[in-house]
Amino acid sequence: MLDIFKELSNRVIVFDGAMGTQLQERGLKTGECPEYMNITHPEVVFDIHKSYIEAGADVIETNTFGANRIKLAKYGLENEVFNIVTQAVKIAKEASKDKPVALSIGPIGELLTPYGDMTFDEAYDVFKEVVIAAESAGADIVLIETMSDMLEAKAAILAAKENSNMKVICTMTFQEDGRTLMGSDPITVVVSLQGLGLDAIGVNCSTGPDKMVSVVEKMSQVSRIPIIAQPNAGMPVIRDGKTVYDLKPEEFASFFPSLVEKGASIVGGCCGTTPHYIKLVKEAVKDLKPKVKVNKFTAVASNTKTVFIGENYPLRVIGERINPTGKKKLSEAFLAGDVGLAVEEAIKQQKCGAEILDVNVGVPGIDEEQLLPKVVSEIQNVVDLPLQIDSTNIKAIEKTIRILRGRPIINSVSAKEESLKEVLPIVKKYGACVVGLTVGDKGLPKDRHERIENAEKIIKKAEEYGIPKEDILIDCIVLTVSSEQEAAIETLEAIKLAKEELGANTVVGLSNVSFGLPERRLINSTFLAMAASYGLTTAIINPCDEAMMDTLRASMVLLNKDKGSVNYLNIYGKKQKEEVKEKEQQKIQEEDLKSKLYIQILEGKKSGVEDIVKNILEEEVQPLSIVDNIIIPALKEVGDRYEKGIYFLPQLLSSAEVVQSAFKIIKEKLPKGSVSKGKIILATVEGDVHDIGKNIVKVLLENYGYDVIDLGKDVKGEVILEEIRRSGAPLVGLSALMTTTLFNMEKIIKLLKANTDVKIMVGGAVLTEEYAYKIGADYYGKTAQDAVKIADKFFLKNALLCKTCGI
Repeated sequence: MLDIFKELSNRVIVFDGAMGTQLQERGLKTGECPEYMNITHPEVVFDIHKSYIEAGADVIETNTFGANRIKLAKYGLENEVFNIVTQAVKIAKEASKDKPVALSIGPIGELLTPYGDMTFDEAYDVFKEVVIAAESAGADIVLIETMSDMLEAKAAILAAKENSNMKVICTMTFQEDGRTLMGSDPITVVVSLQGLGLDAIGVNCSTGPDKMVSVVEKMSQVSRIPIIAQPNAGMPVIRDGKTVYDLKPEEFASFFPSLVEKGASIVGGCCGTTPHYIKLVKEAVKDLKPKVKVNKFTAVASNTKTVFIGENYPLRVIGERINPTGKKKLSEAFLAGDVGLAVEEAIKQQKCGAEILDVNVGVPGIDEEQLLPKVVSEIQNVVDLPLQIDSTNIKAIEKTIRILRGRPIINSVSAKEESLKEVLPIVKKYGACVVGLTVGDKGLPKDRHERIENAEKIIKKAEEYGIPKEDILIDCIVLTVSSEQEAAIETLEAIKLAKEELGANTVVGLSNVSFGLPERRLINSTFLAMAASYGLTTAIINPCDEAMMDTLRASMVLLNKDKGSVNYLNIYGKKQKEEVKEKEQQKIQEEDLKSKLYIQILEGKKSGVEDIVKNILEEEVQPLSIVDNIIIPALKEVGDRYEKGIYFLPQLLSSAEVVQSAFKIIKEKLPKGSVSKGKIILATVEGDVHDIGKNIVKVLLENYGYDVIDLGKDVKGEVILEEIRRSGAPLVGLSALMTTTLFNMEKIIKLLKANTDVKIMVGGAVLTEEYAYKIGADYYGKTAQDAVKIADKFFLKNALLCKTCGI
């Protein structure tokens, strides 16, 4: 059997191309299950595999992209997962002979909590079922592909790693803006996922090879594993009444030397590609050698942001305030299961300048295993900062990191044997960074040398687990100078030694240095400046302490770590001073209930919003005025931030959830239907079982005040027509993710246009604006936010707003 990963040192590996379009050309009808062809027409699937082998493919992918029980349930085949997957692997192995077979796993098709109803564990179980069936049938590789949500990808990766011995590859799909549907950029994807034990990572679908080059280039900057690229054959267009792709095989293949040059070492094709495309790709890369890079860096990530740590970067601030120690209100809230205060603190610290947030819920008697994941999930809904998970409960740490989007820091592992054995396996399994606390079996270190000895022990043991030194932040331990005045200089010298002798990044929990002394802020800020000059790379501090942050920013200028004094000027320039005044005014306004509601929508903070609305209504404010004067303007600002790239889909959905909570109270005070701005029918077209995009549009439209009639997925034109006649809805939204169903979208549009005066907006990853108008659509929405704009424009233009909602 060919070991493709050993071969990568000598040549580029070529995967096969599209399966769906090939099945369609060989008789798959609209509305039929592609994966069931493994059972009903194995000879057709075999022939496709064989044609790719003859074209030169090194690896064959099984016909199992949608072979999970959620998608198969649409066809009544949810109990056939094992049979379908087993047969798919069997056919691929027969066709591939001695070449590897990769199990194709696509997305489930549903949003994970908190943005949808599917939990992480439920998604994991869905993927687990597929993986077990494939390994028992003899598959060699798991190819998790076309993922838009890193958390869903994480569930699939862990299901594969924990339930099989197969190699695992994961590819995400990126939109034209260079981010996934959930807002993750290529660098953040690689930083977050590669440490989970992947053998390769990369990108597929959505774009042609020309636009994929920049994504691969960004991935290669941080990838420690091979990169795979599987582009579409361009974008779909209509020619002679048929849906085709705009790149011919020769043009498609011509971009692959550039993909390899930028870092791809595994290539293949996605939508629209055929054996002829793969044959030409094989020829284009046959004489090329992959570029082997060894990327050494320290970085942590959230869902949408990566923060790099090291001597070439400014000193990073870890916010310390989400910690119940000495905080009575926060402790009481945690004991009551209330995460609202923690969320407020997270938002506040982000505004103050924190770049990473420490999260600690350690209150005596609390169920950390239940509360810590809940707090982290809620925090990740409203802020886009990477997190540091701070706990001594290893089970709570693992349960939290498992469902966390991005790459966290674990705080911490010590040089004690028990701690090393307990914590390091978790660090390795989840690819996290970790704080290395320089405390050994003898207790607190006496001096700088004992600190460094303990640090060396941690680093050496970590390397035995396969954890690189770059993923460890050495904590040189700050002791109070009021009782041991020499303690501060010992810590500073240890920071310097850790940098010069170990080449390690460092972190300290700084505020302890001043304990027991007056004017603690003076001691703290001075020590911070000194530690920065000794080479400290990360500090756990209160980011809302202005003296500390002032000192830090000035220190970064003096140490030449704020290049061009850009950050300093942004904070302290004249323009920023005006913004500070605005923030002060906003702080005053926060005491006003209406402003509080506005801010909570803007920040996506759901806790307490129902009480705020009730209190506003008690002030004899008309319910609809809340909608007009608070909710709609707040949502408009959220939409503007989304358009500017300040917010991403998670923030949109979080704000929508806040509005949904507000509407619960408002609707109680109004006659039924009186807040509706208009009726809109939504449907994913016949033959397409993907409805993530449609579901997102539904959430946003409903929370902008529209009455949405959701017909679901795989909807026939006749069903939509009947609903238009029944409901009188003047606007219909159609979505499609699969290229094979674009023709159905065109048919449905023609049917609706011939029988009604309805207007139609369309969207979906495979659609372009040009294509949308060619098939007869009235509006094209690239994003969910675009759908809201279209609806607003449509109902206003047609003078339906007043008739519908009475305002």
